[in-house]
Amino acid sequence: MSVMSIEKIVDQALQDGYLTPTMESEVGRICDHASELSIEEYMALDRLMGALLTGEVVAVPRKQFINVMEELVLTEAIAQVAEIEATSESSLDVGDIAAYALNRLPPLYATTEEGATYQRRRAQEELQELISQQVREAISRYLDRPEFFPERQALGKSTGNEVLSQVSSLLKSYAPNFEQKSH
Repeated sequence: MSVMSIEKIVDQALQDGYLTPTMESEVGRICDHASELSIEEYMALDRLMGALLTGEVVAVPRKQFINVMEELVLTEAIAQVAEIEATSESSLDVGDIAAYALNRLPPLYATTEEGATYQRRRAQEELQELISQQVREAISRYLDRPEFFPERQALGKSTGNEVLSQVSSLLKSYAPNFEQKSH
């Protein structure tokens, strides 16, 4: 997408009925680099906010596909971790273990339920032993690792309302003096 103004992006979103992740990040980029927004830009964001709230514009989620391998690895990791934690004093981080294993396994993407079912079946037939082995390896690495970065920050949990709250906070931060006129 070529560089567009906030107004053009909002017009496009209103015309299409969709706000894509690319449009969303472009609006964010413009706002981050602008020292202040013009009244036109602010009004455009306000229109976008209204359209998102009424459902006239739908924010397209970033993921319209899933990696079936994630759920298979997570299931295996939870099973193996539960077994270890039941028989020892060790406390393990399932997320760390799953991420390590996932980085060493092929992704299995699907865009439909049928595709996901096919990928699951295929993985259980052909890859289950490899998945178990990678999770075992991940656990042994995890248990052997030194405590390097106790201050590590975990990735934030995201919700469906993040686009709305981002636009809302953009509106607040860039136009504290702008009063909403009653229609």
